[in-house]
Amino acid sequence: MGTPLESREEQATEVVDRLHEEYPDSTISLNYSSRLELLIAVVLSAQCTDERVNEVTADLFEKYQGAEDYAAASEEQLAEDIYGITFHNNKGGYLQGIGEILTEEHDGEVPDTMSALTDLPGVGRKTANVVLQHGHDIVEGIVVDTHVQRLSRRLELTEEERPEAIEQDLLDVVPESEWQQFTHLLIDHGRAVCGARSADCEACVLADICPSEKGDSEVDLASGEAW
Repeated sequence: MGTPLESREEQATEVVDRLHEEYPDSTISLNYSSRLELLIAVVLSAQCTDERVNEVTADLFEKYQGAEDYAAASEEQLAEDIYGITFHNNKGGYLQGIGEILTEEHDGEVPDTMSALTDLPGVGRKTANVVLQHGHDIVEGIVVDTHVQRLSRRLELTEEERPEAIEQDLLDVVPESEWQQFTHLLIDHGRAVCGARSADCEACVLADICPSEKGDSEVDLASGEAW
């Protein structure tokens, strides 16, 4: 198996440096042209692929251009308009509720604080972090999605299991200047090489520092189960 560097800080920095070389153009893969579109896209992306979200929002964003448009629509109509998105019925309700709150409490604008964003239906800390980073250029945390959760455990950057706890661990070891890009780098690597059930360790630029590398290791540290 690979041998992680002596400290988690060194490990995190080395991971970031290597992945920057591997994925120099790493960035968010959702399509949007405004803060509202970003917010809606990220809410829809929960447990759904970005590719599918981009397909659905191409028409959705033409039909609904302001918060008041979502507020005026019924949950059923919105669910129909996002059919094909995972949990489209629930998310139709989220979009209608988001439209109402933005219209009534924020003059139709997307707020720029963690507390105001997480008060919106369907918006947790992960979604709020994405909106703050890419909509408002405010970086105050690390977005922990399933790829970040899996890879940060495999690389022994954390032993935590819950996204909130993983984020707190990562904030202590990832350079603050890399908090935003860290997520995109791990997402790209997770999609290309280090999948949940298809880790290609032979092709991995991190294999020699990864304690989960399955050439020698019998255990996937992300799941605690045997490879």
